[in-house]
Amino acid sequence: MGRAARKYNRLDRQTEPVRDPDGNVITLSDLPAAGEPRWVPRRKAQVVAAVHGGLLSLDDACDRYALTVEEFLSWQTAMKKYGLAGLRATHAQEYRQER
Repeated sequence: MGRAARKYNRLDRQTEPVRDPDGNVITLSDLPAAGEPRWVPRRKAQVVAAVHGGLLSLDDACDRYALTVEEFLSWQTAMKKYGLAGLRATHAQEYRQER
């Protein structure tokens, strides 16, 4: 099965709306633009929510935003552990200092 077919199958399975950190329903058009130069916590959280909700696959998100899988997973982990505040760049620096 080709990549395009997998994308359509994934979208067919998506039944629940995808919500951003504020609880608003988001679509692909609400996501940050590809090549986003400045990643604020809210934009990172939208991308994490889009992947979790099935709006984008992990591969699609990494391709669209030029992210590594490790970078995306670090956002996901920070979001899960610390919420939106965990996605701040200063929070990552503080966390590294605690180790």
